[in-house]
Amino acid sequence: MRSCILLCLDKSLYNQVLFLSMADFREVFAKAKHIAIITGAGVSAESGVPTFRGAGGYWRKWQAQELATPEAFARNPSRVWEFYHYRRELMMSKHPNPAHTAIAECEARLSKQGRSVVVITQNIDELHRKAGTRHLLEIHGSLFKTRCTSCGTVTANHKSPICPALDGKGAPDPDAEDSQIPVEDLPRCEECNGLLRPHVVWFGETLDSDILTEVEKELEICDLCLVVGTSSIVYPAAMFAPQVSARGVAVAEFNMQSTPATDRFRFHFSGPCGTTLPPALARHETEIIS
Repeated sequence: MRSCILLCLDKSLYNQVLFLSMADFREVFAKAKHIAIITGAGVSAESGVPTFRGAGGYWRKWQAQELATPEAFARNPSRVWEFYHYRRELMMSKHPNPAHTAIAECEARLSKQGRSVVVITQNIDELHRKAGTRHLLEIHGSLFKTRCTSCGTVTANHKSPICPALDGKGAPDPDAEDSQIPVEDLPRCEECNGLLRPHVVWFGETLDSDILTEVEKELEICDLCLVVGTSSIVYPAAMFAPQVSARGVAVAEFNMQSTPATDRFRFHFSGPCGTTLPPALARHETEIIS
């Protein structure tokens, strides 16, 4: 009779029955030497960062997908810079949440034990860096870096505003008009005076091959992988954790809901990352702290 009931259960519900508990995860965590943590927009959303994905993800009358492209920048660099100026200024008012802090504290603690933690993030907001994470691979770039369209120089830039012409610009209201800033007044390279662009990976662009090589190396040696606050639908990042799982390594998913990749993982913890992650990464009773 019990087997008949299980057969009638919804597949997703049945899979949830198979997931192991937090106690089981903690046992795996206590033994792991190389931990890879893959993070997405869900982590930053708990700090009040807009995701700009799906319904309501608009800036003025455009979605991010319409502005975050090389073609959009070529057509109207002023509009694109207004959008990114708005995002930069917004991010300067945001702070790491308990999930960011738990990851950074875990990295610092485990490094003293000869263990490693690497954070592979799709986020461009630098909140992991603000929290204190040191081993960080930003596969989509950073809002606070620029790249020259002429000489290719990449520079960290936390100026507010990034240039005088953008001061007070970038209002997200649907009725706001484009400022139509002359291209010569937009952010310029200190090396060659070329036009700067945000150093982020736009739609239609490929990820940095050097960073991808680093990611591949970390995923090959990790003996525990966490997937935190990501929808697992943006490629190539969506395949990172399933590839780790395919070689028999435990993967734990921390997310508000299940994702297309959930069935491939050993653990799934539903709920806000800022609530579920801190107890998962807290010091284990078997840890020796020098």
